Parts: sequence; C-alpha cells; structure tokens
Amino acid sequence: MRRYILRRLLSMIPTLLGVAVLVFLLMRVVPGDIVEMRFAEGQFFNAELVAKERARLGLDRPLWRQFLDWLWGIVRLDFGLSMWSGNPIAHEIALRLQLSLQLALMATVVAVLLAIPLGTLAALRQDTWVDYVARVFAIAGLATPSFWLGIVMFLVLLAVFRWIPPMVFTPLWDDPWQNLSQMIWPALAVGYRFSAVAMRMTRSAMLEVLREDYIRTARAKGLWQRLIVKRHALKNALLPVLTVIALEFAFLMGGLVVTEQVFNLNGLGLLFVQSVARRDYTLVQALVLLVACVYIVVNFGVDLLYGWLDPRIRYQ
Repeated sequence: MRRYILRRLLSMIPTLLGVAVLVFLLMRVVPGDIVEMRFAEGQFFNAELVAKERARLGLDRPLWRQFLDWLWGIVRLDFGLSMWSGNPIAHEIALRLQLSLQLALMATVVAVLLAIPLGTLAALRQDTWVDYVARVFAIAGLATPSFWLGIVMFLVLLAVFRWIPPMVFTPLWDDPWQNLSQMIWPALAVGYRFSAVAMRMTRSAMLEVLREDYIRTARAKGLWQRLIVKRHALKNALLPVLTVIALEFAFLMGGLVVTEQVFNLNGLGLLFVQSVARRDYTLVQALVLLVACVYIVVNFGVDLLYGWLDPRIRYQ
C-alpha cells in the first residue's frame, strides 16, 4: 500500500508539469496582450511605454525563459504577482478560495443527503410511484440550471418573505449566522442539480448490485432487508457514485461562474473569467494549476476509498 501511495504521489509531478506547459503555451496563443489592453487608449498608442511595461513584466524575454522562471517560482511556492492588479497571486486566490471551497463542500453535503437515500429508495421500489417521483425529481434537477433556480429563490424570498440574503460575503468564523444565511441558498441551488446526477447513478448502481448472486444468497439465508442493503448492496454500489461525487466536487471549485454572479459571490469561477478576459497570464496559470491539483488530489482520495468500501480491491 505504501508503494502504491508513493507511486501515485510521484505520478502527480509529470501530470502537473504537463498541465503547466499546456496552460503556459495556450495563454500565449490566445489573441490579445495585457500590456496593450492596459495602456492603449483609442487611436493613441505609446509604444515606448508599452515596451517598458513589457520589460517590467518580463514579457520581452524568450518563452522558454519565462516558463522556467515561472516554474521555479511554483517550486518555491511563489506564484508571483498579478500582471493586472500587481497584488500577490497567493493573496488574490486566498481571498476567494475560502468562499468557493465552502460553497463546494456545502453543495456536496446537500447532494449526498438527497442523492443516496433517494437513489437507494428508488432502486428498492423500482417501477412504483416512489421510483417515478424520484426519477422526476432527478430529471427536473438535470434540466434546471442552478443559476435559474437561484434567481427563482431570490424572487420567492423577496415576494413572500420580503427578505433577500446578504450580498456581502462574511467568513464563517467571523459571523456563522450571517455566513450561512448567504451561503445556504447557492448551496441548495447547486446541490440540487448535483444531487440529480448522483441520484441517477446511485439508482443504476443499486439496481445492478441487487441483481447479483450474493444478494440473492443473503436473502435466501433470511437476512433482514435493511442489513442486506446497508452491509452488502450499498457499499458495492457506492463505487461509481463516489467517483461522480468527487468529480463534481472538483468541478464546483472553479466552474460556478454564472451562479456566483447571481448570488454576488466573488469566488474562483468569477476570478477565472476576469483573469482570462484581462490576459493576466500569471493568474490564469496559477488558477489552472490549482484546479488541476484539486482534481488530482480528489481522484487520489477516491482511489484510496475504493479499497475501504470494497475489500476485494487491493493496491499492490
């Protein structure tokens, strides 16, 4: 097991290196120049000022030199400065990471609490009214964009209760009530769609497992239905569900651009869009590496959980 963990950790290095090379080259291919965007005004263009700014930012150096300098900074955990604002990138990301991480965790909890019980119940009551209601719930979640659901929530809260959530983010440790009164609504909107995907996967996996021979044997031995579902069926059915939940969680870290705008949340998704629009090379590169690290770590954790859920899986 230790050799497997060490091998997986070492394999992360070439993966992150490939991501770094790819995002570095793609950002240089994208049309537009951050210096020209900042200093060009209409038809008047100060070429001398632009050249000085490019030299200050290091954009006049060869690409290989720029990449090596940036990579050496990453190795030293120094992400550099934002080319647009001049602030440290670590500070820019830290301000928004806590918000995006909390939203992703809360949405995941909402999705798990809805998806696994409903998916299991739908599989156990296949082709009954319970199954049909659960399937309608899931299809509605898949067809409803989370940002549209957020707008509906705002309208209902304003029309019925004459109240809207706070529009300024407050950290959880500063004021828990103020924080939760703002974050619970986007978590519900995002978690509902998230739960629809996980519920469909849970139902399909449970139906497949319930048809296995060892489930029939357990029933023939007279074991309680609750014990069969909890100890034998659900743990084996959770393997694909866990993969879906992990990938969706990683996506939520930087993929909620429109939802964040609806709820006035300045998270990583909005920062992504702003940095790409401004051609802020260093900030985009750091954000892509951060999301890549999240995906890699989450997948690694899921692989380790496989061995705990299914004793037949052994990593040698």
